[in-house]
Amino acid sequence: MQLGNQRSSGNVEDRRGMGPVAIGGGLGIGGVILAIIASFMGIDPSVVLDTVQQREPPREQQAAPQKSGPPDDMQVFVSKVLGSTEDVWQATFRQMNRPYQDPKLVLFTGATRSACGVGQAAMGPFYCPNDEKVYIDLAFYRDLRDRFRAPGDFAQAYVIAHEVGHHVQNHLGIMRKLQSLQGQVSRQEFNRASVRVELQADCFAGIWAHHAGNKSLLDPGDLEEGLAAASAIGDDRLQKQSQGYVVPESFTHGSSQQRVRWFKRGMESGRMQDCDTFAARDL
Repeated sequence: MQLGNQRSSGNVEDRRGMGPVAIGGGLGIGGVILAIIASFMGIDPSVVLDTVQQREPPREQQAAPQKSGPPDDMQVFVSKVLGSTEDVWQATFRQMNRPYQDPKLVLFTGATRSACGVGQAAMGPFYCPNDEKVYIDLAFYRDLRDRFRAPGDFAQAYVIAHEVGHHVQNHLGIMRKLQSLQGQVSRQEFNRASVRVELQADCFAGIWAHHAGNKSLLDPGDLEEGLAAASAIGDDRLQKQSQGYVVPESFTHGSSQQRVRWFKRGMESGRMQDCDTFAARDL
């Protein structure tokens, strides 16, 4: 990617190497949504819920500490990618005559606290709607390269753009609609709704890629890196790798083919109306 002239976002919070930040509260809406859509890794939501519930008693919220010293290369990269998503979505929401508040992005190591509960590296990158923050342990990028065979800076940028896509959904009220289904429909029906949420976030990531290309931020081969990343973290491929077989009714993010299809759709059109996964008969 050509990020040299891209402005850096001021919304990156670096907690790497620091202890968890104490935040009081209960499980709440955010914890439920976190369990449903947080992970790129295909983890059973009940496992995440158990992690969230095993928290210390609520304490007074504390300001998150910031690492001292100049930013390293990865912090610069993340802040510029986040800045590019801010530019795209601010402009898009202006065209819709709607307000848009930029999300924060938290870098952490191992585990950290969010307003949705404890976030752990094993969960993968996630978005918490309660505090409107994206959380990433950069060790995930090693897994993306080595375990999932999806290397490259654009593959890394796609991860950020996907999670920011959930922030866009939060602004549009989509996250609340998903949460309202909890306990009202069967587990399989709920999983199907979650898949549509995830595929829409992939499509929104594609919209970002579309505009990034128009701003000449992309190198030859970047889009292929993004498509490879979308394919690598499909539920079918992850399940095949982890357990040797595929259980489609347990999908929460969509198959590799579906994730590629919706990312490409957003990338090719650049229009939000083409990302309505909820109206689509075939995903």
